[in-house]
Formats: sequence, C-alpha cells, structure tokens
Amino acid sequence: MSEYLAIQHAETQGYRKDLKARHIQMIALGGALGTGLFLGAGGRLNAGGPGLALVYAVCGLIGYLMLRSLGEMVVHRPTSGSFTSYAREFLGEKWAFFAGWIYFLAWVTVGIAELTAIAVYLQFWPIFQTVPQWVLVAVALGVVVGLNLLGVRFFGEAEFWFALIKVAAILVFMVVGIVVIVSGHDVAGHQPGFATLSEGDWFPNGVLPLIVMTQGVVFAYAGIDMIGVAAGETRNPEKQIPRAINTTVIRIIFFYVGSVLLLALLLPAAAYRGDESPFVTFMNALGVPGAADIMNLVVLTAALSSVNAGLYATARVLKPLAHSGSAPRFLGLMSGNGVPMGGVWLTTGMLVLGIVLNYVVPHRAFEIVLNFGAIAILCEWAMIVIAHLGYLRCAARGELSRHGYRAPLGAAGDWIVLVFLAGVFVLMALDRPVGSYTLLAAVIVLTPAFTLGWLLTGNSRRAARRAPVRVSP
Repeated sequence: MSEYLAIQHAETQGYRKDLKARHIQMIALGGALGTGLFLGAGGRLNAGGPGLALVYAVCGLIGYLMLRSLGEMVVHRPTSGSFTSYAREFLGEKWAFFAGWIYFLAWVTVGIAELTAIAVYLQFWPIFQTVPQWVLVAVALGVVVGLNLLGVRFFGEAEFWFALIKVAAILVFMVVGIVVIVSGHDVAGHQPGFATLSEGDWFPNGVLPLIVMTQGVVFAYAGIDMIGVAAGETRNPEKQIPRAINTTVIRIIFFYVGSVLLLALLLPAAAYRGDESPFVTFMNALGVPGAADIMNLVVLTAALSSVNAGLYATARVLKPLAHSGSAPRFLGLMSGNGVPMGGVWLTTGMLVLGIVLNYVVPHRAFEIVLNFGAIAILCEWAMIVIAHLGYLRCAARGELSRHGYRAPLGAAGDWIVLVFLAGVFVLMALDRPVGSYTLLAAVIVLTPAFTLGWLLTGNSRRAARRAPVRVSP
C-alpha cells in the first residue's frame, strides 16, 4: 500500500455509517441556518434595506457553485476529511495542512458567534437577564459537547430535530407573513406589502453598504459544506450526497432570500435592530401573545444546531491531519462510540475562549468573531474550489475518471468563485476601520502561526510517511 493510500485508509477507520438520508438533509440545513439569518439579518436590513435580499441571492449562487465542486470530489471518494483530504490528494500535504486548520479556525469563530447569540436569545426572557452572558455561553457549550460525545447516531438525530424545528418555524413565519400581506392586516401602524417598501427605498443608504455587507452574508452561509464532512459516515454516499446537495442549496437560498424579502415587506427596514432577531421584531409588532417567545425559542434552537454541527465537523476534519503528521497524534484517537474525541476536546477548548470573550467584552463579542470568521470562511471556500481545480488537472492527465455528477461549469465555476472571493477580500480591506483592521490583524497573526505550525510538525509528517498513524480501536 502506498504512503498516500495508507493515510487514506487510516483516516476512514473507526467511523460508523449511522447517518441516514434524512440526517444528511438536515445536517446541511442545520449548519447554514443559524445566526446569519436569525440574528444577523436584523442589523443588515436596518443598514442596507430590502436590497439585502439580492446580496443573499448572489452569495447563495456562489455557494452553490462551490458546493457542486465539493460534491464532485465527494462522490469521487467519500471521506469525513472532506476537502482537507482532497487538498492532500490533488495539491499536496502543505495545502491539506492549511485547509484543515483554516476550517478548524472557521468553525471555532462560527461556534463562538453562535454561542454568543444563544446568550442574547436567552436574555430576551427576564429570568435570564440577570445571569452573566458568559455563564449562559458555558451552559450551552456543555450541552453541545455532550451531544457530540454520545456518537454520530445521537448527533445526527439531535441535528435532525434541531434543524426540523427551525425549518418549520421559517415556513410558519412565511405563511403568517404572506397571510398578513394578503389580508392587509396592519403591522405596528404600517401597511404590509409593497406599501411598506414605498416608505423607504430598496437601497436607502446606497448600494455600497450592501456590497460591504457581502462578507457578513458569506458568513451566514457557513455550514453548507457540512455535507462533505458527513459523507464518511453516510450510508450509500454516492447516491445520497448528490441528492442532498441539489435539494439543500435550493432550500437554503429559498429560506434566506425569501425570509429577508418577506421581512422587508412586513416592516420598514429601519424597524429592525442588530441586537434582536428580526423574526422576534415582527412577532412583537404583530401583537400575537406569546408569539415572540415561541420564535425566540426557535432561534435559540437554531443557534444550538449550528454549534452542534460545527463541533462535529472540526473533529472529523482534524483527524486526517493527525494521520498525516500535520496535527498532534491525539486528534486521530477514536472513542468506543466512533467519535474522534481528540478533535472534539480541542475544539471545545477553543470555544472556551468564547466564554472568556463574552466575559471581557459581552457587547462586542459577536462583532469581533463575525469578522474573523468571515475571513476564515472565505479561505475555506477558496480551498475547496482550488482542490477541485487540482482534481480536474488529474482528470485531464488521465490519473482518474470523472463520474456523472460534475460541477456544472467545470473549472470556469471555480474561477468565478475565486474572483468573487477575491473581491470580498478587497471590500473588507476598504471597509475602515473594522474590516481593514480585522484583515490586517488576521494576516499578522495567522501567517506566522501557520508557518510556525508547518515547521514544527515537519518531524511528525516524516514519521507518518514512514509508518502512517494507526487509528485506535
């Protein structure tokens, strides 16, 4: 067995293929439908106006192109290592090192943002308003860690119900919103429908704020790549993954674009706030007793779902790095339940920083991690399409045969995604002071950190090439 095949064999051992088709569908939705819609959309609507729906649509299409590229590689070789393993196969170990650790960083920042949102949601109720924000974050983290350690079957079932609750809630909101518009019911002194839009404008502050917001909207779509990670623990992935990708992307774009547009029709954009879920704002304005409490419970579930999915994903992506020597060996250890427990505990340790952040700067925690998370997610999407370009080069050289499920635009789709992502980086650099400072800080911190990490793991990679790490029983 060659060096690469030995590592590939090791990274797939120990998992249990307990995820069913319904789990896969909801895992993808659960990772994406989080604070980006349920909390972040309120502040963005206030600042950008109804035109925000167009930004969600464009970012959703870019996400679709990226996901189809990932899907082609997943069907080629299903693995829980996802694009980290594909980066190794088609680009080399250095690319895999960067891909795996940037994915870890992306989900740590997403997780901290979601945990912060959970505390915000809980403090909607008076009983929690006297509880320190960091305490609420700590309790939520404990719940999610427990779910992940029980095993993939329990994780998949929990994620299924988490995601189902919020999908059902969005559908109920959309039905109620449409009924309100059609019936002409007054909402807090405003006439719903296009009359509400006439009170302001599609672009009340111009187009530039919406363009700058693109980084935050990309952050909102974090998690749609979860399908690739779940492939290694899925029954019949060659059939289930393409079906999940095709249906999930359509649903996500429908939920995001449809919800944002409907919110803009129901209330003027200025009525929404960044510190309150826009769905809660609408329910309060509608005056339905208890409706805001129910919706707040739903968005709380949404955030728990996203943290749950992120903790699952990082543990699976770090495992291949351990077997290739690009990460500590303990990250390759498996529990008796088929869980890469080393990765779960490392991610948990990093999420504890979210507790510290919420203790030190509770009112700025969400904004800080949002910007760092957006940078990591942009890099993550870029790595996926770059790995797909490597896949296509291997196919052109005759080293592999492309199957029937292909990225619709081929290499052109990958380059469209890369150009788009490069444009978002430029926008971040021009967004002063927050965006430019965050980008500069990320370069200053991450470049030496990744370089040092690569150098320090050199000996372990050489050892792995001589005798690949074996997975524990």
